[in-house]
Amino acid sequence: MTDLRETVERFWAAAEARDWAGFSDTLAEDVVYTLPQTRERISGREKYVQFNREYPGDWHVRIERVIAEPGQAVTWTHFTVGLEEMHAITFFTGDGSGRIASVTDFWPEPYEPPAGREHLVERY
Repeated sequence: MTDLRETVERFWAAAEARDWAGFSDTLAEDVVYTLPQTRERISGREKYVQFNREYPGDWHVRIERVIAEPGQAVTWTHFTVGLEEMHAITFFTGDGSGRIASVTDFWPEPYEPPAGREHLVERY
């Protein structure tokens, strides 16, 4: 059985390289992709690969952190689409063959902090 952490790292590397065959190889046939913020779900490897292949713009992804344990992993990634930068938190579950069975993406939006804590924080 392949370590899910390695599979997830190959998943992101293949996405960045636009290696859709390699990307597909990381996924279970019945993979489910969920976007809770937009209430969208994609079921099946073929549709999920197509979704990524057709995503518009000149996007790039870089892994910031991977946390993994048997059967599940979480990544924090940094994306750029043209000049726009964003972060994503992605939860993965694996199947018995070492492939990715589910992917759930969260895309937190940046926001300005509330007033009154300037004396405690450093802005970057």
